[in-house]
Amino acid sequence: MARLICDISMSLDGFVAGPNPSLERPLGDGGDLLHEWAFAAASWREQHGLTGGEANADSEVLEESTRVAGAVVMGRRMFSGGEGLWDDDPRANGWWGDDPPFHVPVFVLTNEARETLVMEGGTSFTFVTEGIEAALDQARAAAGDKDVALAGGASVVQQYLKAGLLDEIQIHLAPVLLGDGVSLFDRLGIDALGLETRRVIATPSVTHLRFGVPGVALAS
Repeated sequence: MARLICDISMSLDGFVAGPNPSLERPLGDGGDLLHEWAFAAASWREQHGLTGGEANADSEVLEESTRVAGAVVMGRRMFSGGEGLWDDDPRANGWWGDDPPFHVPVFVLTNEARETLVMEGGTSFTFVTEGIEAALDQARAAAGDKDVALAGGASVVQQYLKAGLLDEIQIHLAPVLLGDGVSLFDRLGIDALGLETRRVIATPSVTHLRFGVPGVALAS
C-alpha cells in the first residue's frame, strides 16, 4: 500500500508560514525565506518549467521526493488560498496556471464540491468533500506503486497526524526565525509524539530531517 509522506519547510522556531498571510502573500511575513533553498535548486526550477539553478544535495532531496510521489493530497487553502463558494474564489483554478508543477493526480480537501479539473502536463485536481480518509484512499488508488505526497497546509498535516495516517515526514529546517506565524505542531492535543529519525542531511542552506511517524491514532 502506498505510504503517505509529507515534505515541509519549517523555521527554527517551528513555523511553516509567517504571520499575516493573505492572497497576495500566502506564506505571510517572511514566509518566503523558508523556501529560498528550494527556489535555488535545479530540480525545483525544472519542475516549475524554469532553467538554471544549483545541482546540489538540496536539489537531489527535492528530486527524490518528486520521483517517489504518484499522487498528492492538499487542503483547499494550499490549492487556492480561498474559502467558500468556488464562484467567489479569485484563484479557483489554483496558484500555478495552466501547467501546474505536480504532473500527477492531486486530491484537494474541501467543503465545496466541483468537477475534477484537468490541467496540462498530467496534473488533475479532484475535489474531495468526504474527509481525509476518502482523499487518501483515492490518492492511493491513483498513485499505483508509488507514494502519496501530503502537500499541506499545516492544518491538513495535523489532521493526518492525529488520525495516525501519516507514515513519514521530512522537515526542511531553514536557518530562519519568524517569531510568529503558522506552527506545524501546535494544537495537536497530545502529550507526546514519538518520531523515528531515519535520515539527516545538512547543507549550508537547510537541514533535511526525515522521520518515521508512529502508525497509531493519537488522542484528540
